Parts: sequence; C-alpha cells; structure tokens
Amino acid sequence: MRGIRLGSVFGLEIRIDYSWFIIFFLILWTLAGGVFPQEVQEAGTGVHVAMGVAGTILFFVSLLAHEISHSLVAQRRDIPVEGITLFIFGGMAHTRMEAEDPGDEFVIAGVGPLASLVIAGLFGLAGWAGRAAGLGPEYTAVADYLAYINVALAVFNLLPGFPLDGGRLFRAAVWKLTDDLRKATRWATTGGKTLGYALIGFGLLQLFGGGGGGGLWLIFIGWFVRTAAESSFRQHVLRQSLEDVAVRELMTPDPETVPADLSLQEFVDDRVMSGAHRAYPVVQDSAPVGMIALDQVKDIPRDHWPDRTVGDVMTGDPETVSPDANMADVLERLGGREGIRLLVLEDGELVGLVTRGDLTRWIERAELLQ
Repeated sequence: MRGIRLGSVFGLEIRIDYSWFIIFFLILWTLAGGVFPQEVQEAGTGVHVAMGVAGTILFFVSLLAHEISHSLVAQRRDIPVEGITLFIFGGMAHTRMEAEDPGDEFVIAGVGPLASLVIAGLFGLAGWAGRAAGLGPEYTAVADYLAYINVALAVFNLLPGFPLDGGRLFRAAVWKLTDDLRKATRWATTGGKTLGYALIGFGLLQLFGGGGGGGLWLIFIGWFVRTAAESSFRQHVLRQSLEDVAVRELMTPDPETVPADLSLQEFVDDRVMSGAHRAYPVVQDSAPVGMIALDQVKDIPRDHWPDRTVGDVMTGDPETVSPDANMADVLERLGGREGIRLLVLEDGELVGLVTRGDLTRWIERAELLQ
C-alpha cells in the first residue's frame, strides 16, 4: 500500500494517497468559497473557511466509514483486508482476494451504500437537533450538507457500473443466476464502461452548455469509472489465469545467496557492484534466514561496512512460499508492496525466488501469446 500512513482503525491500516491532497483542497475551496457563503451569507470569510474545513474533514471521515464497513464485512467473510487508502476519487479497501461466492459479494458490496445512508441519517439528526437547540446556521448548514452528500454518495455508488458498489451488486446477481463469475464480471464491466461514457457525455454537455466546473467534474469521474472498470476486469482475468499456474513455473530458480557472516564491504564489492541483483537471500548453515537489499546497506555509514555483517542488517524471518502454490494466491500476497521477494522453499531447502518482476515477465509473455 502506497501513500502516507495515518494509523489504524479496527486493525485496518489507513493511508492517504498523495492525490488526496488535490481533492481535499478542491472540496475545501468549493465549500468555503461557494456552498457555505450562499447558505450563511451573514457570516464572515473566517467562519466560511472554518465551516469548509469542518465539512471537508467530516466528508472524508464519511468516506472512510463507508470503506471500513466494506472491510469489516469482508473480514467477517474470511477475506483478508490489508487496509484502506483515500485518494483523489474517494477511497479503496485493499483486499487480498475476491469473494468466493455471490452471496459474499452481494453482502460486502451492499453494506457500503447502507453505511452511507446511516451516516446521512446521523448528520440529518444532528442538524435537526442543532436547530431544536437553537444552534446557529454555521452548525446546521454543515450538518445538512453532510447529510445531503452522503445520500448522494449512496445513490451514486448504487449505479450498476463495476467497480462501483452497484456494479458489484449487479455482478453478484448475474453470478448467482449464471454460475459464471467471468461472464458476470464482463457484464458488470460493460455497465461500468457505459456509465463512464454517459458521465463524460453529460459532463461535456454541461461544460459547453455553461455548466462550468460541474461538467468538468463529471468528465473526470466518468473517465475514472471507465478506466477502473477496464482495470478491474483485467485484474479479474489475470487472477483466474493464474489459478492453474504454480510458483515453480514463474520463480527464478536456484537464486544466488550470501552468507550471514559476509561483511557489508565484501557484499557491496563482490556481489552488488559485480552482480546483477539489488537484493539477495541470506543463508546460515545452508538455511535461509533473511533478505538483504542495497537500500539497507545505504543506511549504514561507509566506514562501518568492514565491521558490520550482512546478518547485522538483513531483514529476518523472510516470507516463504511453496513451489506448488498457485500464483493467484501469491499475487494477493505480493499486492501493491514494492520490492517484496518471496523465498520458495521445498522441504526446507531454498529452490527459488519469486518477485513482482517474475510475475510481470510472465504476464507479458502470456499477453504476446494471446
């Protein structure tokens, strides 16, 4: 998972992608400079900015709660979730596998819009309570906006275009009726691309019809939905194609290793500078005990290299996999983690190494043969 780590909620790692800052300040500018000045005209600029900040933060808290609902239900259905990332077009829960039956898919997808409606109800109740208590319009305007935007979020997510929640609900229904996940995914993906093109079309009409920024947003959202639909279908096909591929078919066999007692100076001079790799498995008494990469050595002052060993700075307890495991499971383990390497062990002996590069090369060869 990329981005800036904020912390964890319910054991889920929460991150924000760098693109998130763009949408954060755009929404803040829209609320503080347009929406709230119209709703509360008598307030000053400072109050409008404060309302905008509160509304923007609570909007993203609502998005986060939406994704948390997906994640918690997925975990209850034994689908591992690595965490959640907020980015320019919303949020995404990173699951390590897809649902294995349409019932799970339907429940996991459906809880998101339901959570948004519940959140909308809570903000609506907060606005009503604020008016009943005689609180000022600065408070009630923010609550009313958040109630409205969460209803809009729920309705938009229910549109039948993959990978929106509505598209996943549609896929689950087709999957149940046809017992064919690929067909269901293809139909839902077609719905997603159609929805994307429709949003782009409406955006262009609004843009050239004088709608201004609203039309531009529709174009961006439509482009994202169309692209995400195509990408999601490719990922699904890739997962299915890897189901029958064993790790031993993709791995780099008999990888070069380094002993744990090798000095860092010897490691750099004899392996890194004269070799073809940036990282190596570390062995001790012929057993794999860790991994060492060039980046780890860079953190050690050069004058300490002759005295420090590979074993001093290596990453211990390396992740391992069987050569008979299927690559679909390995794909989930590799996820979006950069630089991860899995040691392939057979009867405790190191027989290979598998990386995202191995997977990428296999995919490229498979695509050339299609």
